[in-house]
Amino acid sequence: MTILYSSPGSDIKVLASLQTLKHLTLAYHKGILVKDGRALENLLKVDTILFDKTGTLTSIQPEVGQIIPCDDLQEKEILTYAAAAERKLTHPIALAILAKAEKLNISLPNIDNANYQLSYGITVDIDNKTIKVGSTRFMTTEGINIPDQIQQAQIYCDIEGYSLVIISIDNVIKGAIEIQPQIRPEIYQVIQELRQSGIKHMAIISGDREQPTKRLATMLGMDDYFYDLLPQDKANLIEQMQNEGKTICFVGDGINDAIAMKKSDVSISMLGATSIATDTAQVILMDGGLSHLPYLFDISKQLDIKMKQSLLLCSGYGITNFCGAVFFHFTILFSFMIGSIEYGIGVFNAENSELQ
Repeated sequence: MTILYSSPGSDIKVLASLQTLKHLTLAYHKGILVKDGRALENLLKVDTILFDKTGTLTSIQPEVGQIIPCDDLQEKEILTYAAAAERKLTHPIALAILAKAEKLNISLPNIDNANYQLSYGITVDIDNKTIKVGSTRFMTTEGINIPDQIQQAQIYCDIEGYSLVIISIDNVIKGAIEIQPQIRPEIYQVIQELRQSGIKHMAIISGDREQPTKRLATMLGMDDYFYDLLPQDKANLIEQMQNEGKTICFVGDGINDAIAMKKSDVSISMLGATSIATDTAQVILMDGGLSHLPYLFDISKQLDIKMKQSLLLCSGYGITNFCGAVFFHFTILFSFMIGSIEYGIGVFNAENSELQ
C-alpha cells in the first residue's frame, strides 16, 4: 500500500492546476486576459514577434493631415464623401477620417450598396454617384487613372511615413486625404524589454506600402519589415517562418489580422480592437496598449519555474516513499504524513507565486 501511495501523479495534477490558476490571476491583476492557458506555455518557445502596424504599433486612431483636392471639389466635400463611405467601418484610418468630420461638424449623407474589400478600400453609392475610397493599390486595381498631383502626394507620404487615402467619384480621382500615424509612446520601452527577455527577432507585418512600413521599422529598431500584404499573405508568411523553425507570436488588432492570428503559435490583441481580433486572440491586453506585453513573457517564465519546482517536489516525495517502503519498511501512515507535508509545501509555493 505504501508503494502504491508513492505515485505523485495526483499531486502533480493538483499543483500544476494551482500554479496555472495563480499565474492567470497574476496576469489578470495586471490587465492581461489569458483566454487560452496554453498560450503561457507556448510563450516560452517564442523567438519571433510580428507586430501589425496600423492600430498596434501606432495609436488606435491616427490623425488627418492635409486634404488634397485635384479637381473641382473643395476640401470639405472630399472629407464628406470619405467620411460617409467609411462611417460603418472601425479601421483606425476610418476612425481618423470620421473624427475629423465630426470636429468640423460635417453632416454626412446616406449611402447605398456599400462594398468593402478587405485591405483595399470601399465602394458606396451616394446620390447616384459611385464613390470609391481606398489606397493607391485599390484605385489601380479598379482601373482608375491616378493623376500626377496624387502621385506626388503619395511619394511625399511614403517619405514621411504617412498613409494616403484616395477618393474617386464615378471612377475619376477627386482628391486624397493624408493620414498621419501616431506611434504609441510606450512602444520603445516595450521593445527594449522584449529584447532583454530574450526575443531574437521582431518585425512589422503590414498591408501598408513599403516606405511607411520601412520608416517605422527603422525608427523602432525592428529586425525586419513586410509590406503590401493581404490577410492571406500574412498567414502564409507566418507559415513560412514556422517551416523555418521559428515560433511566432503575432500582435494585431484588425479584421485583416484574424487569419494570421489563427496561424500563429501565440496570438495577442488589445482591448478596443475589432471584435473579430479579440475573439480570435488567445491573450488580450485589457489596458488597450502594449505596456504589459513584456510582463506577459515574465509570467510565462515564472510559471515554468514554478512548474518545475512542483515536479521536483512531487518526484522527490515519490522516491522518498518508495525507498522508505522497500529499505526501511515505512508504513502507510508515515507515507501519508510525508505526502501531506509535500502537498502543503506545494500549495504554499503555488499560492505565494509573485512577480517583481
